[in-house]
Amino acid sequence: MDKRIAKALLDAAKKNPSPSVESLVKEKAESLGAARHEVARHLYQLWRDGKLKLVNPQPPSSLVQYARSFYSLWFWALNLIILVTGFAIYLMPQVPPYVYLRYAVGSLFVLYLPGFALIEALYPKREDLDSLERLALSIGLSLALVPLVGLVLNYTPWGIRLNPIFISLAFLTIALGAVAVTRKFTYLKMGVEAGVKE
Repeated sequence: MDKRIAKALLDAAKKNPSPSVESLVKEKAESLGAARHEVARHLYQLWRDGKLKLVNPQPPSSLVQYARSFYSLWFWALNLIILVTGFAIYLMPQVPPYVYLRYAVGSLFVLYLPGFALIEALYPKREDLDSLERLALSIGLSLALVPLVGLVLNYTPWGIRLNPIFISLAFLTIALGAVAVTRKFTYLKMGVEAGVKE
């Protein structure tokens, strides 16, 4: 990290405690003769290291706004992968090379998504776990949740077949994702209220 850029950013943040990110990056890039992307990268690194606090000036005020904002992009990507999995299972021809797409999205659907949604619900704050821990726990919890779903289905009239398993796992994953979105919104709201009180 270029210490000159980092120091200039920290000094500017002390002088003006609520500048916009865009104006801060533009001003420091011009005054230091650095590229904007370099200044933005340093700003991001300072935020990641906890040396600067970045706050959305207009955070979502309701759960619906939060769900429709960029904060919840991961949730919509999760739903999209579930839809692609359903498309690969039910609508695509089951002959090569299409069957390989079914294997790929099916593996992701079974081995990663349920655990990922549960981890997001259990640890809604990004700083609780790093990316590698989230990945490992997502796979491990998926390997624990999927057999439990199969066990429950075994004692129902539907049994362990493709349709009940797909529907059950899709419902479980979406429900856990919805819980995670709610918890993440709660933490965002608490952070905004704490910032207002300070």
